[in-house]
Amino acid sequence: MNLKIGVSTILFAFLCINQGFCQTKKVDSILYDFNHRPEKILVAAHRAAHQNYPENSIAAIRESIRMGIAIVELDIRVTKDNKLVVMHDRTVDRTTNGFGKVEQLTFEEIRSLRLKHKDDLTDEQVPTLEEVLLEATGKILIDIDFKAAPKHIDKALVLIEKHAMEDQIIFFLYDHKLAPKLHKKSPDIKIMPRAHNQSEVEEILKWNYIKVIHVDESFYDDALMKRILDANVRVWMNALGKYDTMEKTERNSGFEALLKQKNINIIQTDLPEELNNFLINRKFKE
Repeated sequence: MNLKIGVSTILFAFLCINQGFCQTKKVDSILYDFNHRPEKILVAAHRAAHQNYPENSIAAIRESIRMGIAIVELDIRVTKDNKLVVMHDRTVDRTTNGFGKVEQLTFEEIRSLRLKHKDDLTDEQVPTLEEVLLEATGKILIDIDFKAAPKHIDKALVLIEKHAMEDQIIFFLYDHKLAPKLHKKSPDIKIMPRAHNQSEVEEILKWNYIKVIHVDESFYDDALMKRILDANVRVWMNALGKYDTMEKTERNSGFEALLKQKNINIIQTDLPEELNNFLINRKFKE
């Protein structure tokens, strides 16, 4: 066993016994890894584990939990009558048996639809944000990709606070400049700003409450990423597209290529089970 990993494990056990830190909730160990084990690469399931279930569905969230995935990424939109629902596209056309823009449909209309998986209709409904919070409580972290207008963010914060889920939420921001305002409203939520270049990374690192930054391969630099990690901030990188496609063509090729960029420790993928197994086999998840 790696000595560094062994010490972390012993410390976690000590906290469990002596400080009541450890409970039966699955999310406790995920949070411990997130906060105290930067050497451990965490897997984020893009739109939940949707290889066998509809994307952004309760079934896909349950599958992510079953797999032991650390983070589930979900897309949030708002209906015509101001209900927060989980849907990636602007319209329901691709993923359901209905048609129309989410923001122009009432919740009742959307609720009457059924989600598709690979063009086959399922019994899964479009879930609400509140339903996925309840499903994930104590089990997995949720990365919220908030695709509704920023004015609706407060609705999400109310629900998160209602269910005491602040510590399980990673709130993704396309515009990093929104971070201070969001932190002021909900200081316990993990905010993940997207950085588009080195200067934005520099600006984000000035905020000591940021614990994870979404970076792009376009400006990846080992030294810059190490500066992020040295600040006790996680580096989030996507395997989506290029690397996932390589992986589908030849097993392990995509993940090995991605991890040549050595200073990343959260990876979002459409192949969460495959990535999880890869990391276990390569000893990245001990």
